[in-house]
Amino acid sequence: MKVNKLCLLSLTFMTAATILPACKKGDQQQQQTAPELAVLTIGETDSNLETGFPTSLRGENDIEIRPQISGFLTKVNVEEGQKVSKGQVLFTIDQVSLQAAVDQAQAAVAVAQANVNTAQTNANNNKILFDKNIISAPAYQTSVDALNAAKAQLNQANAGLVNARKNLSYSVVTAPEAGIVGKIDFREGSLVSPSTLLTVLSNSSDMRAAFSLNEKDLLNMTDNGSRSIQEAIAKMPEVTLLLANGERYSHPGKIISISGVIDPTTGAASATAIFPNPDGMLRSGNTGQVLIPSVRNSAILIPQNATFEIQDMKFCYVVGDSNKVHSTPIQIAAENDGKNYIVTGGLKPGDVIVTEGVGISVKDDMIITPKK
Repeated sequence: MKVNKLCLLSLTFMTAATILPACKKGDQQQQQTAPELAVLTIGETDSNLETGFPTSLRGENDIEIRPQISGFLTKVNVEEGQKVSKGQVLFTIDQVSLQAAVDQAQAAVAVAQANVNTAQTNANNNKILFDKNIISAPAYQTSVDALNAAKAQLNQANAGLVNARKNLSYSVVTAPEAGIVGKIDFREGSLVSPSTLLTVLSNSSDMRAAFSLNEKDLLNMTDNGSRSIQEAIAKMPEVTLLLANGERYSHPGKIISISGVIDPTTGAASATAIFPNPDGMLRSGNTGQVLIPSVRNSAILIPQNATFEIQDMKFCYVVGDSNKVHSTPIQIAAENDGKNYIVTGGLKPGDVIVTEGVGISVKDDMIITPKK
């Protein structure tokens, strides 16, 4: 019996000696397998985020260039994209028939003037004869009527000459304003008429950027309707144009109008910003984004990659005791710059959140090794 007891005690000590190192090894292995992930300690800061709105550009005044007469184009004096000054010749329409009409009108004026001279002489002579009672009053009046008729014909001939010269001037199509020449669909030899669109001349000294604002944007700008749209526009800061290649346009712009009517089909209101274009870099048809800044004091700012979304709700992982993480719902402001969120609820200064592996490898109740 003693031998058996001694064997039993020995076996117990051996088992305990085997289990304790194994448990210790398991705890070390669990600590070693805790992933090392980047974290961020929440603090407050002054934020200046920019919200981008897709836009398309057009000139301050895009003018459709149409001929005022019908005829064949004999010369296209400009090229697409060319910068032209006010009064510069753009197109020339066949002038042969128009010049002939001017010559014919000038001849008609000369004939009418001769008729007036003759009628004037007759009237003067008849006046002398009438004063001497050589001719009757009706005879004198007839000469006076003939003079008036000749003068009327002269006026009509002069009007025809003015019209002919005007039509001739219309054969030379000039730029009504300085600008950039748009697409040209008609070349030499094309038959054009007043309904023909020769090109569009874009006055690009200033460029208008059209974009849309949704109902939430309007409420944010007007402090939930506590101030008018005009007051909101007056207090809005300068805006930036982000070009299609991702670069920022060097000249800041200003929002000049916001429609107070929301389109029921799109749920958006139209807005317009204007940007100076002294170098002619911007062209009608360019696209980009209007970046509207939003300044908040003492805001909580977190990177967007530190959040994930479930059913239109935003969450982030907060690091708790023993470095165990748990998901927390958060509320964010409407404006963002595509990289950061302004947190309006769910987090407080001093909280530590995970910024690496969110939505990929991080799970609830996971133990991590924080990496700052």
